[in-house]
Amino acid sequence: MKRSVVILGSTGSIGVQALEIVDANPNLFSVIAISSTGSNPDEVIAQAKKYSVKIVGTIRNADVIREALPGVTVIDGPLASTELASMKCDVVLNAITGSIGLGPTLAAIKAGNQLALANKESLVAGGSLVMPLAAANQILPVDSEHSAIWQCLQGNNRADVSKLILTASGGPFRDRKDLSGVTLAEALAHPTWSMGPVVTINSATLMNKGLEIIEAHHLFAISYSQIDAVIHPQSVVHSMVEFKDGSTIAQASPPNMKGPIALAINYPQRTDAVTAPIDWTQSSTWNFSPIDETRFPAVALARHCGAVGGALPAIFNASNEVAVAAFIAGQLSFNQIISTVSSIVARFEGSSIPTLRDLSDVSAIEEDAKVATHLLISKAAI
Repeated sequence: MKRSVVILGSTGSIGVQALEIVDANPNLFSVIAISSTGSNPDEVIAQAKKYSVKIVGTIRNADVIREALPGVTVIDGPLASTELASMKCDVVLNAITGSIGLGPTLAAIKAGNQLALANKESLVAGGSLVMPLAAANQILPVDSEHSAIWQCLQGNNRADVSKLILTASGGPFRDRKDLSGVTLAEALAHPTWSMGPVVTINSATLMNKGLEIIEAHHLFAISYSQIDAVIHPQSVVHSMVEFKDGSTIAQASPPNMKGPIALAINYPQRTDAVTAPIDWTQSSTWNFSPIDETRFPAVALARHCGAVGGALPAIFNASNEVAVAAFIAGQLSFNQIISTVSSIVARFEGSSIPTLRDLSDVSAIEEDAKVATHLLISKAAI
């Protein structure tokens, strides 16, 4: 039988690649619902028609989409993706960018759906809410690093793990000493991966790796002291697990997301010919080096926020979302992204850090952090 799939964020990079996997395997998958922001209604309409989708969720342009899709149920508003995630299906792919993905993550888990999770912010902002609700193997990681760790852990005793080692491409500035004059075009020119603008800029600041460290802590229930990250420019080894006997298992594949996506939406089966394998007959060199935390302070800041816990990771992530948007809009310089986030974290940490009881707590503290960040940016000069 075909696996019924709900794709949240269908017009983004992960969503589009997931639909390409469906294209290549029409006998395996049936897309029953999709959602997007609706900022590009023509693309959503084309996807719905191509895959005979019966339900579409959107935040904007609902009337345009309804008119173009007679017979299709169109759910609109900020909770549209959350409604779709609650639908009974085989798997929900949460490919939404940003902490707005937390609500759909919780909804999918509560509905008993398997969750292919590409929205790392769900666990950064609300990992303490999400993980206690999830059954074993209910959350299937789509980030290539976490998928790699997940694969390396299969069949191994978690008590034997001594360290998780995330790899990072290093972004476009891994060898650039002076980051003071970085332009938006330079920050968006990733040397290895093709991603959306927010994730690409997070990769350039290495904020992405900081978020992934927090995500790994929650996904694999391991202490921050046992999570490392290293620069690996080739992006072929996606991550590694080191065991107490000194052995290390690594997962390697070409630098694209189709492998992790396909494994998550078709688990526990692997899917034929998703990506070309590595050609082991060709000589190549793989390099690994430590992260320069002086040039890229986001990693240490993320680790600190995760270790403090409570609402601080949510504050950290929310502030970064605003700062990245400000950089894209030309309101902040590249170096000011992380310095702004660091200032906001310090400000909130100076008061009592609340614990998170539910989704409304996360939303409230995020809003406070965003308001504070906007105010700080308005006073900043590039």
